[in-house]
Amino acid sequence: MTNLSKKDRKQAKQREKKNFRQAMEKELREHRSSFVVFYTLRLLVIVIFVRQIVIGGYESAFYCALAYLLLYVPSWIQVKFHIELPPALEITVLCFIYAAEVLGEVNAFYVVVPHWDTMLHTLNGFLAAAVGFAMVVLLNDDERLTFDLSPFFLALMAFCFSMTVGVLWEFFEFGMDWFFHTDMQRDTVIQAIHSATLDATRSNRVVSVTGIQDVLVNGESLGLGGYLDIGLIDTMKDLFVNFIGAVVFSVTGFFYAKSKGLRRTAAQGFVPSRKTADTDYLRQAREENEATGHPETHQMEDREEP
Repeated sequence: MTNLSKKDRKQAKQREKKNFRQAMEKELREHRSSFVVFYTLRLLVIVIFVRQIVIGGYESAFYCALAYLLLYVPSWIQVKFHIELPPALEITVLCFIYAAEVLGEVNAFYVVVPHWDTMLHTLNGFLAAAVGFAMVVLLNDDERLTFDLSPFFLALMAFCFSMTVGVLWEFFEFGMDWFFHTDMQRDTVIQAIHSATLDATRSNRVVSVTGIQDVLVNGESLGLGGYLDIGLIDTMKDLFVNFIGAVVFSVTGFFYAKSKGLRRTAAQGFVPSRKTADTDYLRQAREENEATGHPETHQMEDREEP
């Protein structure tokens, strides 16, 4: 192990940051299709951000700033963890971020576009299953590990990972609504309720109230044409469509794994792989840095990586 002084360590970290920036620049330009999508969405986010600042929409400006940062996440993951994301997966993730943060929140698509939230939750189920599948596949292909998982178990792990992500997100939505009085779990207007709470005999008998046309709150009509369900139906619908997305990918991922990647399925363009020497831009930058007379950076980072 090389003993470095505090000054040397600081310089090594600075060089490593430079290496990372260089690797990110190359990563962003690696695939023409994802490059075009990334810079187009980034430009749109910047324009909308400036507009929101001008008109005083600071909350919307925050969502734009968040979207701007999130657009860099796919490339950051590829550089940091030496993983190659297929263009189809990268483009889908980029479009998902823009659709959720900018179109959904800033442009209010969650309210004005029917089933916008449902579409995104379905896609989230598919993408989360792809991430879970890829994580297990990469571990399964690691020569340092001795276990060999069956295609069925890989698909099952992908499904369970996706559903866990979906449930945790619903926990987050509930927490935001409960503690900060937001409305992430959207309400649903219904015309019937069935509840044992309404049973005056206290015998656990379900009482049905049908044909509800209006509800009075503090003596005032809500004018909604029915009873206002506060989030339960929205939560269950989100979990159900997440389930559909997870099943779709898990089934196709099963056949992909069973054929060892030779059979073309919907999972074909959504399974990440380990970077090769030609596409591992961070390692290339480190090697170039080492060749210029700064080997301590490369040695230090190799010790820090898992």
